[in-house]
Amino acid sequence: MNNLESFKIGLKGLKSNKLRAALTMLGIVFGVAAVIAMMSIGEGAKQETLEHIELMGTNNIIITKISTIQTQSQKASFSPGLTMKDGIAIKEIIPLVDYIVPQREMNTQVFYKSNMLDAKVIGTTSDYFETYNSAIEKGSFFKSFHIRDYSNVCVIGSGIKDAMFKFEDPLNKKIKIGDLWFNIIGLTGHKNVATSNVQGVGLRNFNLDVYIPITTMMFKMDYNLKEESFQFWQPGQQEKANVIDRNTIDQLTIKVKNSEILKEVAHVITKIMNRRHYGVKDYEIILPEQLLEQKQKTQRIFNIVMGAIAGISLVVGGIGIMNIMLANILERTREIGIRRAVGATKLDVLAQFIYEALTISIAGGLLGIIVGFILTSLISTYAEWKTIISPVSVFLAFVVSVATGLIFGIYPAKQAADKNPIESLRYE
Repeated sequence: MNNLESFKIGLKGLKSNKLRAALTMLGIVFGVAAVIAMMSIGEGAKQETLEHIELMGTNNIIITKISTIQTQSQKASFSPGLTMKDGIAIKEIIPLVDYIVPQREMNTQVFYKSNMLDAKVIGTTSDYFETYNSAIEKGSFFKSFHIRDYSNVCVIGSGIKDAMFKFEDPLNKKIKIGDLWFNIIGLTGHKNVATSNVQGVGLRNFNLDVYIPITTMMFKMDYNLKEESFQFWQPGQQEKANVIDRNTIDQLTIKVKNSEILKEVAHVITKIMNRRHYGVKDYEIILPEQLLEQKQKTQRIFNIVMGAIAGISLVVGGIGIMNIMLANILERTREIGIRRAVGATKLDVLAQFIYEALTISIAGGLLGIIVGFILTSLISTYAEWKTIISPVSVFLAFVVSVATGLIFGIYPAKQAADKNPIESLRYE
């Protein structure tokens, strides 16, 4: 008896118990669907993390201020807080730094004609877009003379343009930020940023940002501040500008020339900041590379847990296959005896029941792939999670389902093949 005939006999046996075979198949279907869905969530999270890290800059070291009750009492006595002078000190000591970009943030309302929008205003320097590899869609970013002259100019995000200007060209239009009017000189390109945040950094929707010269924010939008003169950095030149020293900033971004020395430079920066702040930890030094490693480690744990849950579903499906096959063998004992009596060998009987198990697992695997695509689509639509279905995950889920059917089908098939033909013929 050839394999094709054994397959046909096995398929006929499944057709005679359609409902039982279908119920057995469900375990494989849901197991494969769960594997595909979980792996697609993991792949989507990985891609999202990489996009976040790219936005932060792979060559960047980010220093953010910390405002906690624990540091406020210390800060009043010792540390001046995170200031622009910290950036000057880092630039002077470390020659491997390309840019140092300060940022000061303010949540306020932006007005254009009858439109009003809550936005985040970022006071920064002309090196911001070089540091974050951002693109200007129209116009230009502000220049060094805008910072020197405290100019009322701004660059708006694409989200501001869409919300307030609709089909108008925003360039050279005036918007009101707080109590001041600003001339729009640039429009940023759209950035794909999910609503979730990277732990420790808090990535926001950059498309709703408004960028203005940091000196304009400090001198014109903050009040009752004392001015001190210190050297302001520009690439390739040193020029004097009156900036506020005692007023803290929210963030310093240091762009290093070579990403391979990022950790070494961060170590030196830690020593500089520790000395300047007298040991008070009112700042945090963040390396996007380390965040990526931490996020990937967390994601791996998540994938393992979700994979284990999906694997349990496949095991349950495999146990179901073994259970129904053992029941089939018991019910078809006389049939096995007749087949052996008319010339079928142990190998023929073994092949028949293995083909039955494989048919259930292959059919369940194919249906599971379809259900997995549907489930992934539902997760992406209703949970608003980014999901990516990779060919590897589909192939892996299908192979595992077939292997499950084969592994759990061998024992019952062997039990059937080992039955004594004489005793099987006597079985009622």
